[in-house]
Amino acid sequence: MARRTHILNDAVESYLTIRRAAGFQLQDDARYLTDFARFATARGGTHVVAETAIAWAAQVPSEPQRATRLQAVVRFAHFSHAADRQHELPPQAIFAAHRRRPTPYLFRDEEVQVLMRHATQLAPIGSLRPHTYRALIGLLAATGVRISEALGLRFPDVTADGLVIRETKFHKSRLVPLHPTTRAALERYLTQRTQLAATDDHLFVSLRGRRLHRTAVSHTFVALLAAAGLAHPPGRTRPRLMDFRHTFASKALLTSPDSREQIGCHTLALMTYLGHAHVSSTFWYLKRSPQLMDDIAQACERFIKEATP
Repeated sequence: MARRTHILNDAVESYLTIRRAAGFQLQDDARYLTDFARFATARGGTHVVAETAIAWAAQVPSEPQRATRLQAVVRFAHFSHAADRQHELPPQAIFAAHRRRPTPYLFRDEEVQVLMRHATQLAPIGSLRPHTYRALIGLLAATGVRISEALGLRFPDVTADGLVIRETKFHKSRLVPLHPTTRAALERYLTQRTQLAATDDHLFVSLRGRRLHRTAVSHTFVALLAAAGLAHPPGRTRPRLMDFRHTFASKALLTSPDSREQIGCHTLALMTYLGHAHVSSTFWYLKRSPQLMDDIAQACERFIKEATP
């Protein structure tokens, strides 16, 4: 009887081990499937049962989250079904997976400057912290890298050709070129950073000399928004750290050349630069920038007028 209670748990561990060996991290899937196995085992189950999977997924109130949970079980079920036909394959279209992305905040240049100025006033005065946050905000705005990528940078990642972004969101590494002004600002920060006696070689570190944690950055960013008067901008959503990336991408698309071939090459280059896995992620910025949509509308009007005899 005891062995029966471990059948599903063993199947989950086998699935996670094999997929991780293929390079997948699966933190969320591991959490979901462990919880699902516990839920199913409590019901006397030893294999995936569609009804049980749906009941487990439906425990959360959010429809997109239900779909995400069920998809994790569906992937596991397909894997396990190949070796043991007793595992049922749950239907995939039970819950709506669509999740509306929040409207990004597009920073104005002067707003970035204000945030950087307030960063230099952070306490404790005379410590590395004000310089760290000024450099971090400037780097996010100037390069469009993800906050996780910026916080993961180490000294060897700063090269003559640019920043080496290693093993990030989609297990890819890429080189991010730096504008001369961005490189100069980063080198000024690195001069100050090397004066800190720390065994950690990350570029951005806490007062204790350890890698800066995203939670700490988020809290400080909220304080900087309040100091800069941007915590509740009228008629606009509150800025988030990822909105530096959105702003960078929107500006890059705004400077895209006019011809169809050049636009395609420019978009592909931006997709590679940003580290997107799919071009649809890059095109999403077209829909989220009012100026870009206005430019597209005007181009369509010109095309229709020129095509009309």
